[in-house]
Amino acid sequence: MHVYASATAVANANAPVLTWSDDPIISARDVVKRYDETVAVAGLDLTIWPGEIFGILGPNGAGKTTTLEMLEGLRAPDDGEIRVAGFDPVSEPDQVHRVIGVQLQSTALFDYLNCAEIIALFAALYRADASPARVDHLLALVGLEEKRGSRINTLSGGQQQRLAIALALVNTPRIAFLDEPTTGLDPAARRTLWQTIRDIRDKETTVVLTTHHMEEAEQLCDRIAIMDRGRVVACDTPRALIQQLGADATVRASVQGGSIACDDLQGLEGVVAAELRDRDGHETLELRTTDAQATLIALLDLAQRQHATLSGLSTMQASLEDVFLTRTGHQYEGERG
Repeated sequence: MHVYASATAVANANAPVLTWSDDPIISARDVVKRYDETVAVAGLDLTIWPGEIFGILGPNGAGKTTTLEMLEGLRAPDDGEIRVAGFDPVSEPDQVHRVIGVQLQSTALFDYLNCAEIIALFAALYRADASPARVDHLLALVGLEEKRGSRINTLSGGQQQRLAIALALVNTPRIAFLDEPTTGLDPAARRTLWQTIRDIRDKETTVVLTTHHMEEAEQLCDRIAIMDRGRVVACDTPRALIQQLGADATVRASVQGGSIACDDLQGLEGVVAAELRDRDGHETLELRTTDAQATLIALLDLAQRQHATLSGLSTMQASLEDVFLTRTGHQYEGERG
């Protein structure tokens, strides 16, 4: 049996540990998708277990949305094999669509219908339960009970996103696919939506979401597949991915005067990896360390002996951004836009 601690359970020793069955609810093997000469997804392998919040993290253009569309049966892969709840999305699309719910990056709704009406309409289209009780249940699940009679065009961005998720749940899916569900939301609305997603998972629905926000992936997801340029470069729980770095923190500084050799930085106490880069005419150093305090003391002593001037000295706990840099060799640029 596969057993993983959720991100919430890691933070709270009293939280339950999630257990999932031996059979994956989604599997993908050697999946490739091309658009003319561009390879959007290159040899994708994924295994997703029932009952988890599984995140696909990566910068814009990494292949996240294309991956989701293939899992949903909206696009056919050029090579490879996909199974969703035991079905092939290409040859058995009807069976797949019965067990999934989908929230797209952008959803166009009827502005002058109210929230209850749009949910009842979608449920009827799915031939699902469209009763007032069922509508009220879905509104409560996404925290929109008070907006039952409000027209769509009066809702805030965060409320519209929550409504789109409710629409993805009208057919009581086994799997909910959420594509960039918090894009464009302010931090408060984003965190509210995180709790909504956790509530959906607690109702025994597997959640698969894409995101380009590091913090979102780290705080919300039980496991994460990090994608870059169409490939999965790492996949595990957020905590395990960070622990695999072998470092607890990252020290950064700009060398404004004098110079420091990378070999000298590598020899500082606690340092497991050192990098020097030229940025705007100045050298920028980055040290991954198992002991931030010892490394800082040694770095300042080295700078004094080398007659070098440091500015912008900072230290940060190891994060998924460090995982991305280590696995890909370049900085993460997914937080923009």
